[in-house]
Amino acid sequence: MTNSMMLFSAAGLALIAGLADADTSNKRIALSNNYAGNSWRQAMLETFESTGKQAVADGVVAAADAYTTSENQATEQAAQIQNMILQGYDAIILNAASPTALNGAVKEACDAGVTVVSFDGIVTEPCAWRIAVDFAAMGREEVDYLATRLPDGGNLLEIRGLAGVFVDDEISKGIHEGVAEHSQFNIVGSVHGDWAQDVAQKAVAGILPSLPDIVGVVTQGGDGYGTAQAFRAADRSTPLIVLGNRQDELKWWAEQRDANGYETLSLSIAPGVASLAFWVAQQVLEGEDVAKDLTVPFLKITQDTLDEALATTPEGSVANVTYTLEDAQQVIASAR
Repeated sequence: MTNSMMLFSAAGLALIAGLADADTSNKRIALSNNYAGNSWRQAMLETFESTGKQAVADGVVAAADAYTTSENQATEQAAQIQNMILQGYDAIILNAASPTALNGAVKEACDAGVTVVSFDGIVTEPCAWRIAVDFAAMGREEVDYLATRLPDGGNLLEIRGLAGVFVDDEISKGIHEGVAEHSQFNIVGSVHGDWAQDVAQKAVAGILPSLPDIVGVVTQGGDGYGTAQAFRAADRSTPLIVLGNRQDELKWWAEQRDANGYETLSLSIAPGVASLAFWVAQQVLEGEDVAKDLTVPFLKITQDTLDEALATTPEGSVANVTYTLEDAQQVIASAR
């Protein structure tokens, strides 16, 4: 991890020494994922699979298997969780289709003695653990940034994520809180881009003819490049678009910076949070006392760090951080 990702104080780190060292070599962990239709989710799955494969090879756990539902439907994911219970998994890490609709299945898992750790798309069932960034704060930071760059304000377009998902609701809430605080801005249009460039491009192209001049676009990730392409196709000037750490967005940003000095901000939760969830689940299985709610910072890219981030982000993927066991221990210690 880079210095910018260091999360914890030396005092918190000192607590790591008290962690137990129980054997989890016979434990089996599964990932339940509700959606895989964008680069963030693909990077998330790759990070989990890489982390899990190495943990199995090292004898830390007996299995680390990933499952993704064919549709973003809570009913299908609930059935998937129930199947995992029947298959005898000891822990389920969960990127949930809904914060509440899966609570029944999650409670069934807990009652069966299964550890459930939700991340990114978290659940509200008290027996589960939750790992997330402060998504509402992320939305507010987008508007705060626009206020520093566009002090006179103006009209904003909001690109939302996947409808009905906790992450989408929280980021949008934060954006609207930011606009309420910075009253020089006005959201004049909102579309769902599903965190995917092609969906966002089509949605923005459909709404642009009805919109006045746009000075800024607030997004959720996976939608900035598609939004820029829609503005270009409509022969409209490119507004200040807050990006979401995808490689195609970062490449476009660098090209615009080199061509005309374009400057913006990019931020998102790192897909490597799946690796953090894996290690948190492993630590719970070891018998560690782990707080039910854990928070990690979002990964932020600025004009100064753009080149470094772009150079380390594979084509078609997203800027990422892979968390280790030691990182998980630091998260756990800091929450005590």
